[in-house]
Amino acid sequence: QVRLVESGGALVQAGGSLRLSCAAYGTIASINLMGWYRQAPGKQRELVATITSGGTTNYVDSVKGRFTISRDNAKKTVYLQMNSLKPEDTAVYYCNAGITQRRITSESTYWGQGTQVTVSS
Repeated sequence: QVRLVESGGALVQAGGSLRLSCAAYGTIASINLMGWYRQAPGKQRELVATITSGGTTNYVDSVKGRFTISRDNAKKTVYLQMNSLKPEDTAVYYCNAGITQRRITSESTYWGQGTQVTVSS
């Protein structure tokens, strides 16, 4: 059994910063790609950033230069440092990971429960 647990969402003023965390728990053999997605009210879920097990990162254009994704493989945790937040960053943020469980050969995709980020103007 594997689960992803997110934390760090909050209400913050425009221009402020937040750091989201997402830790993976369970019988985990390896974690491949990890990422953050977000979904604003009335909109589709969109990719925010991803990071490979080797540390290669990718960002959606709207957050480049403001957000930084990182991971601690030993802690099985991915982070999203969000700076210079804007009201349009308001959304539920979800973490996502490709995980292979022990004694299982195939990788599966897992999602966290989501954490609310609200940026006031």
